[in-house]
Amino acid sequence: MRLKAYLPTAITPSLFLPSLGTIGVGIFMMALQTTSAQAAGQYYNCANANGCKLVDSQYLTSTYTKTQYPVVMAHGLGGFTTLFGVIDYFNGIPGELIKGGSEVYTTKTSAVNNSEVRGEQLLQQVKTISAISGKPKVNLFGHSQGGIDIRYVAGVAPKYVASVTAVSSPEQGSKTADFVKATLEPNNDTDQSANITTELVAGVFNLIGGFTDIGSGISYKDIQEQDGWQALMALSTNGAAKFNAKFPAGMPTSYCGQPANTKVNGINYYSFSGVGQLTSALDPSDCLLAATGVPFAGESNDGLVSACSSRLGYVIRDNYKMNHLDSADQVLGLTAWGESEPKSIYRTQVNRLKNASL
Repeated sequence: MRLKAYLPTAITPSLFLPSLGTIGVGIFMMALQTTSAQAAGQYYNCANANGCKLVDSQYLTSTYTKTQYPVVMAHGLGGFTTLFGVIDYFNGIPGELIKGGSEVYTTKTSAVNNSEVRGEQLLQQVKTISAISGKPKVNLFGHSQGGIDIRYVAGVAPKYVASVTAVSSPEQGSKTADFVKATLEPNNDTDQSANITTELVAGVFNLIGGFTDIGSGISYKDIQEQDGWQALMALSTNGAAKFNAKFPAGMPTSYCGQPANTKVNGINYYSFSGVGQLTSALDPSDCLLAATGVPFAGESNDGLVSACSSRLGYVIRDNYKMNHLDSADQVLGLTAWGESEPKSIYRTQVNRLKNASL
């Protein structure tokens, strides 16, 4: 008691300890906030002209998908990011990845156009993402035509790309596109009816492209360039051959061959895809994909892309029981019973990238 009486007021324990406690709590909270921010997976939507918008941020439940570089996802023909705020193109996949620590960006290019136009648009977004994230490279995922677009980015600007993963992508063209092209393409310049039909179909594709742009939140004045006929040409066998002559990295030398090189210019190349069209009795898209799969004449395909055409780099699998939409977890996540869920397949691939220090 006497000791307390002789202590200066400024350092009396009853005054000193609360102050110390307040400072300690403050320091602890700051450290906790910093640690939580570092341990959060984040998901950004880049479907606008002004950069990327944070959609979701979650604290890690694990570090299973915590890659060195951000994951960037590119949609296919007629694609979008989130349509009218309700339907995600990559249905639930970004959210699943951020739980494991991924930093995920979904991108928006012209819904309907060729892969060089779309690829250039994607490149500009990749540059923006690199600036936002502070990371010099990204891990690119592309579904369907998006799997060709990402090859364009890797080909013209390899310094920005750590890896390329093509998902159900017609790397050597689609026989469905060949069938539509052969049906619509004018046999000669005097076939006026064929020209009119071609223009009408291209016009419908262009309207669909504009619709998905607006649905993704892009203002009318910023709607991206649409060209339905150029998109069809790019997805045909001949169009793909011309693209592959410019950007051969990771490609096999024959139609049904296996790629010899899985790493080119320091970029790791991967692919996976499915086969079969009727994968769920509840999925309304199955019958449509069964119809679009007819031109393959029995060749293994997912309704729009053959297993042989999907091969790029290290082929993870080309025979998942998934149709073309299942591989982006559409429609409504209805997939085949007993097969790996698409979200799980993406998680495993991102973990593969993590283990490769990408």
